[in-house]
Amino acid sequence: MSRVRHDDDDDEPRAKRRSADAGDRGVLEGAAAPEDDSAASIRPQRFSEYVGQTALKRKLEVFVSAARQRGEPLDHTLLHGPPGLGKTTMAQILAHELGVRIHISSGPAIEHKGVLAGHLTALEEGDVLFIDEIHRLSPTVEESLYSAMEDGRIDLPVGEGSRARTMPFDLAPFTLVGATTRTALLSAPLRERFQIIEGIDFYSDAELAKIVQRTASLLGMPASADGAKEIGRRSRGTPRIANRITRRVRDFAQVRGRDRIEAADAEYALEQLGIDRAGLDGTDRRILAVILDQFEGGPVGIDALAATLSEPRDTLEDVYEPFLLQRGFLVRTPRGRQVTRKALKHLGRDDGRKGSGSDSQGQLDL
Repeated sequence: MSRVRHDDDDDEPRAKRRSADAGDRGVLEGAAAPEDDSAASIRPQRFSEYVGQTALKRKLEVFVSAARQRGEPLDHTLLHGPPGLGKTTMAQILAHELGVRIHISSGPAIEHKGVLAGHLTALEEGDVLFIDEIHRLSPTVEESLYSAMEDGRIDLPVGEGSRARTMPFDLAPFTLVGATTRTALLSAPLRERFQIIEGIDFYSDAELAKIVQRTASLLGMPASADGAKEIGRRSRGTPRIANRITRRVRDFAQVRGRDRIEAADAEYALEQLGIDRAGLDGTDRRILAVILDQFEGGPVGIDALAATLSEPRDTLEDVYEPFLLQRGFLVRTPRGRQVTRKALKHLGRDDGRKGSGSDSQGQLDL
């Protein structure tokens, strides 16, 4: 049942033979991409189009170039970072630059070993298998992935009952690109099997402004430098949010009869969307207000905060906290989360009154 290979028919690897074809077409296979076609159309396809993450791009360009020169698949790669920073986009760029196909799936979608086997056996030589949220793979599936990554094979069950047995199936050489928002939840054996481990950081306001200008142009509503800057600095350091806000600002500008997004148009639309000048939305302000009013400014444990807000703990930790921590509105202490003086000033409470507690100013100083 093992794969029969005919490499002696042609010494040139199939990845190189398909380079011009698959690379130019940017073919996606496997599970459906997480965003619609219009979202995919604004994704950059090459390193040269990707804004930001300069150090990461420089390293990956070297790794990709070296793999192409050797005629080998890229080493297994793990990308980690908060949601929306471009891990999926970077995986697609890697496949495009390598000139191979990319097969997209996610940890929760690979429910059992058979689903994983289906993805792996569909790969051709040099292909990229992208697994988003790879930390959510079940232990059984994860263990099956070990032999695929290290030995290029997977054991498939044959037969049933007392006659059941497993047979090894040789896989074509491939590249696994895993993405995770929770590196700590990755098991050590899986993490150690990746030869390239890189993080993606939050973007600067200037980088987001460039992304906004590119997206706005592709959407048919160009943005001025000031308009793009206004949107960029309110996008929480995240390209996905910048692109989403740009779409909504375009809608407001279009209805108002504009043919270009100016700073005034961006300010008006963002005000209507409830996004303030610091980039905080309604939920962000609610989190800070709850800590101030019900917990006297903190510290408060994440579970108590999640219960009070009726929000899942993971949502608070993965979506809202990183930005509030990065911008200095919130701090983590051994006893829990606590608001900062900057948060007080932003909410207009910088008058010594943190909340309803009588000793709130002393708690803040502590």
